[in-house]
Amino acid sequence: MGIPYRYVVLTLCTLAFAATMVARLVISPVVTEITVAFSVSTGAVGLALTGMWAAYAVAQFPSGVLADRFGERRVILVAVGTTAVASGLLSLAPTFAVFALVVVGLGVGAGLHYSVATTLLARQFDAVGRAIGVHVAGGPLAGLVAPVAAAAVAVRYGWRPAMLLGAAVAVPTFVLFRATVRPTAPARPDLTMRSRFELGPVRELLSRPEIRYTTVMAVGGAFCWQATASFLPAFLIGHHDYSPAAASGLFSAYFVVHGATQPVMGSLSDRVGRDVAAALAFGTGVVGYGTLVVGSGAAVVAAIPLVGVAMSWGAPVQTRFIDHLSETERAAGFGLVRTVYMILGSLGSVVVGALSDVAGWAVAFGALAALLAVEALLAVGGAARERRASRRAADA
Repeated sequence: MGIPYRYVVLTLCTLAFAATMVARLVISPVVTEITVAFSVSTGAVGLALTGMWAAYAVAQFPSGVLADRFGERRVILVAVGTTAVASGLLSLAPTFAVFALVVVGLGVGAGLHYSVATTLLARQFDAVGRAIGVHVAGGPLAGLVAPVAAAAVAVRYGWRPAMLLGAAVAVPTFVLFRATVRPTAPARPDLTMRSRFELGPVRELLSRPEIRYTTVMAVGGAFCWQATASFLPAFLIGHHDYSPAAASGLFSAYFVVHGATQPVMGSLSDRVGRDVAAALAFGTGVVGYGTLVVGSGAAVVAAIPLVGVAMSWGAPVQTRFIDHLSETERAAGFGLVRTVYMILGSLGSVVVGALSDVAGWAVAFGALAALLAVEALLAVGGAARERRASRRAADA
């Protein structure tokens, strides 16, 4: 008896997400080599990377519109194919201007995948929370492997071959996806592309109470995720005097827990509700980040898994979006809310970095604990509201 088709789709969507993430993450470990090769500043490379992540966020909404018009399978193939091509071009870039342009293009291509794959999985699974949790885990898996592999390749062969790691994952994934996943019918093939970008429908969707409420939760979670991904090693070094090696080891442990608990959190949200699972994730984060700030020694080490669990908020919160979007709205609608909350959440790096400069690491990471406390209370309130609505419906 063969593997059920829906699990084949889930596996390949997860591999595709990991491929797009690997291609983006292999750049950071070789920034020093890139600055030397092109005789540019670290700030210049950082600006290019900011452009990549911004392009990734902005691409979420158009990706959903394209899926509605052409079907999810085609868009995902374009995303993975573009990732492979961009990785190859990065290894061949003759000037920094070309390198920066390709990096931004990589962000656009990679950004076409996630929202569309989530919509495809929602078609395949009734208990979509667990499926989304498995899919999201592709990112932390890439985060665990890609930087180490890129550094190892760069030491032996140089930074240009390290760029090809993205293509090394993307090319076989493209071939497997194209050969295995069946063509998908577009949800809205007759609507013009222009009509999907009109301001009125966009404003109407974002103003819906349940979408607005979920977006607020997602913005807070994304803010903390971005800050953690950017500064957790620096925090451990600056606030607790850890060595770079020890801080990197704990950062890897964070990614392991983060990846492993995504499917668990998604499955839990299927059973006990999205808000309850989100409240559990955010509440765990209050304890984890609080311990990182005030704890020491073994307590700091013990707090890392709690932070990993907390940053698995994406499975229940993203599934909550899917719950409140109709089947015909999911591709473009989920892409739209992803663009909104990711752009706002990206401010986490800027704000926490500035706070660490002005007030110190304790205040910077303490602010994350405070924000997660607000998020937890918001989720608890949502769970209580949903329970009251269920009771009224039962009484009626």
